Amino acid sequence: MTASFDLGRARDTMQLRVPAALRSDPSWDPDPEPDRQPTPEPQAQAPADGKGGRDRYLDLLRALALGRVMLYHTFGWFWLPLVFPSMGVMFALAGSLMARSLSRPALAVIRGRLRRLLPPMWVFGAVLIALQILDGWGPHSEGHPTWWWSKLAFWILPLSTPPYAEELAGFQHVEAGWATQVIVPLWYLRAYLWYVLLSPLLLRALRRFPVLTLSAPPAMVIVMNAFFVDQEFIYSRVWETANDFATFGACWILGMAHQEGLLKKIPQYVLPSIAPLIMVAGFWYLQTRPVDPTVATDIEAWPIAQALWSFGFVAILLHVSPSWERRPRPLERWNGLVSLLNARAVSVYLWHQAALVAAVPLIDPLWSIPFFYDNFQWLLASQWFMLLVAIPLTGLLVLTFGWVEDVAAKRSPRLFPYPRRRRRGRRRATE
Repeated sequence: MTASFDLGRARDTMQLRVPAALRSDPSWDPDPEPDRQPTPEPQAQAPADGKGGRDRYLDLLRALALGRVMLYHTFGWFWLPLVFPSMGVMFALAGSLMARSLSRPALAVIRGRLRRLLPPMWVFGAVLIALQILDGWGPHSEGHPTWWWSKLAFWILPLSTPPYAEELAGFQHVEAGWATQVIVPLWYLRAYLWYVLLSPLLLRALRRFPVLTLSAPPAMVIVMNAFFVDQEFIYSRVWETANDFATFGACWILGMAHQEGLLKKIPQYVLPSIAPLIMVAGFWYLQTRPVDPTVATDIEAWPIAQALWSFGFVAILLHVSPSWERRPRPLERWNGLVSLLNARAVSVYLWHQAALVAAVPLIDPLWSIPFFYDNFQWLLASQWFMLLVAIPLTGLLVLTFGWVEDVAAKRSPRLFPYPRRRRRGRRRATE
């Protein structure tokens, strides 16, 4: 018996035979702030009131988002994006940090973001391309050698989705679509890259026309998906990039508005009054979509619903967002894990999907062992077991490749950037 993957949508829908839909929900900020350190971690966004120091609340959100991504990609629970639309939240956090950084020259800021984002992706791409070539992919596999080589440039600068093989021979216990499963998270890097490149213009527009700038992305996604959804070109690279930009653009700009202090200039009752109505509109749109009656409606399959729900959720979150220089006492026990996840956010995001794919062939041989087959079929078929296998695999991959994040940030490489707990020395009384 084999737990296997069944490709639904190349970019954002993946299904496990044991029964879930996997979708990239990338929920991290590739560059929380310049010169990230696990301790004392001076790089995170300062509170909106202008005080220095690290905002532990944002760190906690980023860590929760990474965990939620892995849960969603394992179980495909449709309600998770409703409870916590982590993609919109993390785009908002990244937009806020980008606005803060743009107090410096824009070109230097963009260059710094790219320096931290691209090297971890290049290492990921080198491994993935090598494995695909070993599995039969190459210039002649698609019949267009010149186009094959030219598309590899998107692995250097992901202005569009990097190329991959949709069908391969497959390694032992690994199905032909394994590369499609592994590459899915890269769409977030493409979207993040475009937001970074356009942020100087977005910030300038926000300062001059705040309402119009905030309203433009939701209007854009509504027009694109309501009036042009049946056109043939929707599957093109340009459409894919523009649709993602429009879906989460309002969240990115909300983050910028929060950093600029624009949200504080409106009456306190406005956001809590309007944001829930926007979320209700998105939920209503979701419930009116034609879907398979045997499958729960997933908001991530409908850009308009996701854009409105994420916009409203992020607006409320930024309205009530506390600024923690220290986390509340009940959360202090998680400081080490939260700091570790923030220090390796890029690596965890990139490699967790590969770990989930690799967990399947590691579990499959156990079905042929009589002891496990007779007594633990329930365990082998459980997605919880796959998650338990994938977590240490993710840790191993991050341990192997995570140091690239340090090199990209011009720091000394560290294999395990877990912060050391400071011990208070006790002085012995002497007479």
